[in-house]
Amino acid sequence: MSQNKPDPDGHRGLVVNTASVAAFEGQVGQAAYSASKGGIVGMTLPIARDLAPLGIRVVTVAPGLFSTPLLAGLPERVRNFLGQQVPFPSRLGHPAEYAHLVQALVENPMINGEVVRLDGALRMQP
Repeated sequence: MSQNKPDPDGHRGLVVNTASVAAFEGQVGQAAYSASKGGIVGMTLPIARDLAPLGIRVVTVAPGLFSTPLLAGLPERVRNFLGQQVPFPSRLGHPAEYAHLVQALVENPMINGEVVRLDGALRMQP
């Protein structure tokens, strides 16, 4: 990426990492998962600063409850219950919504070193 031809602002690329809301609200029994996602959150700004001289931005998306293949394996009643925990919209997120956010991050060169929650205002309970 550092070898990419820069645009007029010197921008050469964007790294998008994925964490989780568990980085902020880890649940009982999920210490290792929460810590691993917290590590991704914690490295976002320092790596953005490290790569800034090369014209590379770094951002992290912290999704909440999304309709993924992992959740698709759960019974429908469980998926519905999880979706109802999201304040608004009260449902699981759609992969296209994640992609839409990434597109917005790509298109806005001032977003750098930031963690963006994508969770419908969800705050995980212990």
